[in-house]
Amino acid sequence: MGADVSKRTFTGADRVRFRHQVSRGTEAIARMLAEGLFTDQGQPPEPLLGMEVELNLVDAEMAPALANAAVLDTIADPDFQTELAQFNIEINVAPRPLHDDEMVGLEQKLRASLNSAEARAAAKDTHLVMTGMLPTLRPEHLTHDAISANPRYGVLNEQIFAARGEDITIDIAGIEFPVGHALEQLHLVCDTIVPEAACTSLQLHLRLAPEDFAAHWNAAQAIAGVQVGIAGNSPFFAGAALWHESRIPVFEQATDTRPLELKNQGVRPRVWFGERWITTIFDLFEENTRYFPALLPVSSDDDPLAILDAAEIPILDELRLHNGTVYRWNRPVYDVVDGQAHLRVENRVLPAGPTVIDTMANAAFYYGLLRGLVDQDRPIWSQMSFDAAAENLHAGAREGFAAQLYWPTVGWVRPDELTLRKLLPTADAGLDTFGVSHKARSRYLSVIEGRCQSRQSGSEWQRRAVSAREEAGDDRVSALAGMLADYVELMHEGEPAHTWPL
Repeated sequence: MGADVSKRTFTGADRVRFRHQVSRGTEAIARMLAEGLFTDQGQPPEPLLGMEVELNLVDAEMAPALANAAVLDTIADPDFQTELAQFNIEINVAPRPLHDDEMVGLEQKLRASLNSAEARAAAKDTHLVMTGMLPTLRPEHLTHDAISANPRYGVLNEQIFAARGEDITIDIAGIEFPVGHALEQLHLVCDTIVPEAACTSLQLHLRLAPEDFAAHWNAAQAIAGVQVGIAGNSPFFAGAALWHESRIPVFEQATDTRPLELKNQGVRPRVWFGERWITTIFDLFEENTRYFPALLPVSSDDDPLAILDAAEIPILDELRLHNGTVYRWNRPVYDVVDGQAHLRVENRVLPAGPTVIDTMANAAFYYGLLRGLVDQDRPIWSQMSFDAAAENLHAGAREGFAAQLYWPTVGWVRPDELTLRKLLPTADAGLDTFGVSHKARSRYLSVIEGRCQSRQSGSEWQRRAVSAREEAGDDRVSALAGMLADYVELMHEGEPAHTWPL
């Protein structure tokens, strides 16, 4: 989202100026690519693992706790930051080298940070939960009162509704739960974007040389359906049993600025998978500039092209702010550190949790598979249509292990079978190329293997646990709260979710 935004109203002139500045920033990106001004151009950077984990806050009854300001004050750690809703916080994990046993070290640091934060939050009668969507969130929690105090979130809420011109409707049909029962349907009309805050994710960053970006982005798009198919952890929202990874449709609908008429015209949504394979990162920034109007048109006085003429590197505040309001599942990131510009791909497909080791396993599988596919002689994205990759994402999110995904040379296949037969060896080879130790590769990829063999993800466990409680006589509200209490206990015990008992 960039810097804090405090201005609450915008004029037509603000929007025209912002569009001009974003366009100048896009021109600056093109010029920097042509002139080799990125620090990694021609010399790929040392691979680093960068991670952000969004967390939920609950009270002793497992209900959402609107307490992020108090919890952050208590934690007093700059790695923890506010998020859109008062029942959210985020931890930013400092990048570490992607080689040797560094992943194991990162796991230990993440666990220690979360344990410390949990102990301090408990002093405020609040607890941290890593899950893709908080199962106990109900419609009465999704109000303006839940929006965090930081002004940028209130402004974002206002601008999305100003662009849309009407309330947001979330309409999702679930899958069979339990098998043989009638499908559950969620129809929710909401006058805030708080449902977006219900979607808590694991965000993985990889810094890349400009010439390598397109291949890595294309590979990340190709594997998105597999990622959510084997790592779903968001089966419930607003009391309804929906998809295995309900974050995907909820996020798509909760930030949709298009009324029905614009959808019918084919206007692109702001939560966007994309529509084509790319040949350069410039394709993505150009699409963002051409297709999406400003949500937060806050402009500086900097002229990025004049800054380049002065042999300096522009910050590109407007382009970065605009880029942060186009919610691609694999997002391009432009950043400047110590006067040097670099590029990253940010993977936003995965849910948070269920445990630290599941989180690290999901990260290892992503980084390894990405590198393994990029290194293949024939790119995977040259063997499948872009539409097939987009359909895989929604199929994997909806059906989980039962999804039928399309994969070149294989045809239609479940994500667990595809992972066991084809993708785990590719991910292992990719991590080996990065220099990740055998110890780390074995530790994390064995979790993915065990999850696929048992066919128990966080989502599968949540569904089974709630079903068992309902069969024992609980109503849905009690079953969700009881399940979440068990979930939190198992999360802190730290064993991977595929080993959890009911």
